[in-house]
Amino acid sequence: MASIFTKIITRELSAEIIAEDKDYIAFLDSMPLVRGHVLVVPKQEVDYIFNLDAESLTGLHLFAQKIAKVMDRTIKCTRIGMAVIGLEVPHVHIHLVPLRTMDDINFTRAKLKLSKEEFAEIANAIRAGF
Repeated sequence: MASIFTKIITRELSAEIIAEDKDYIAFLDSMPLVRGHVLVVPKQEVDYIFNLDAESLTGLHLFAQKIAKVMDRTIKCTRIGMAVIGLEVPHVHIHLVPLRTMDDINFTRAKLKLSKEEFAEIANAIRAGF
């Protein structure tokens, strides 16, 4: 069965897509820790990041770097944090989280509930940075 991320990649489910190329996609997390929380995902459905081949693992991180640099320019924050947890969705993904404090990347805290309009505003601001 396809993961929720594969359904976003194939457009079966909607998401605020920030950027994509033939191998990777970045979109806003629908349950963000903070405003601007982005997920970077390989289009190849692999459950565990260390099961990616070396080329895909490198490509994923280089794609995430491009997204993080744009986020850093377009979101008011101290820096962009990165985390790989891999327990909730069985599809490799990197979290890019705008940080102002250490608690901003605390995955045990309550997630934000944003309106569709707020998600669109954040996504448009990041996309405008490219």
